[in-house]
Amino acid sequence: MGFEITLWDYLTFLTLFLVVVSFVAFWVWLAGLPGRIAIARKHPEAEAVNLLGWAGLLPTIYPWVQAFIWAFKPTDIVDIRRYPREEAKWIEEEIARLRGDPQKAAAKADESPKGMTNASPQPAPDPAEEPPK
Repeated sequence: MGFEITLWDYLTFLTLFLVVVSFVAFWVWLAGLPGRIAIARKHPEAEAVNLLGWAGLLPTIYPWVQAFIWAFKPTDIVDIRRYPREEAKWIEEEIARLRGDPQKAAAKADESPKGMTNASPQPAPDPAEEPPK
């Protein structure tokens, strides 16, 4: 080639390699930041925030900013895993009924909490009608 590669050339390549690796490591850390924040804050949609953070940094930065804001947004969603036990039993009964499993629904009907039945409501009696004597 007409020239000899010296120690300074190797140090230049090593420096360039370290700069590229540092840039990629910083990009990976930054892309996953909204997801890590959402997981730490126990956000109900933490997985979606994480995916938007990763996908948002590729084309533009706007979706990443949305994911970052979403990770900090307080939510009013009730987590069904923290319901009282009676409510959880009733939910299991309803799920069994909706799936069409009448045996499970019937078995759990005895355990349903007060005031919560899967029977259809009865119409209120008409006050104008008197009961038979």
